[in-house]
Amino acid sequence: MAGDEVADTLAAMGPRLRAVRERRGVTLTDVCRATGISPSTLSRIETGRRKPTLEVLLHLSKEYGVCLDELAASGPTAPAATTAAPAPAPDVERTAALRRFGDDKAVLPLTRYVGGLHAHKHVLPAVQEPPARPRQVSHDGWEWLCVLYGRLWLALGDQDLVLGAGDVAEFDTRRPHGLANAGPGGPVEYLVMFGPQGERLRARTPPAPGPRAR
Repeated sequence: MAGDEVADTLAAMGPRLRAVRERRGVTLTDVCRATGISPSTLSRIETGRRKPTLEVLLHLSKEYGVCLDELAASGPTAPAATTAAPAPAPDVERTAALRRFGDDKAVLPLTRYVGGLHAHKHVLPAVQEPPARPRQVSHDGWEWLCVLYGRLWLALGDQDLVLGAGDVAEFDTRRPHGLANAGPGGPVEYLVMFGPQGERLRARTPPAPGPRAR
């Protein structure tokens, strides 16, 4: 594996571990009791502030019931087609890409470094039935998200927001929050910018000038 691939894999590992833990509905404290890994270490790994060791990954893969290949997204890929196939429709293309990451949320890293402000693209699969209210979590940091495709349900404390393509939200992640496909319909794609230390995006564009006086 080349250096860039190693960096990409490590950058994606934390969000994947967090997604698997949340899917199982367990807290950092629960995982600490089961594995002996401290909650602070787990939190730093999930937020990209620390690289996981092989020993930690082996403990977590056993606890979560997933293989290391799934956490690293390094499983075998399908062989290339010998003849060109017609380009799929957008929804089919999105669904096909999602299958490569399994039937649950896919997390694609957009930054290679570990720690600091970093970005990911998330894809939630299509749902056939109206979902239950998203389970909420809270942790240190600040999050900004932008929906690219589909309808995203953001449960933020006692508020419920349905965001469409082009909608943006930002919030302190110490406030309970949860996300789900607002479906039924197609998948949801959205970008996430996360600052584990509370880093926030800063708009540097000057305000538009007002009308000139005559």
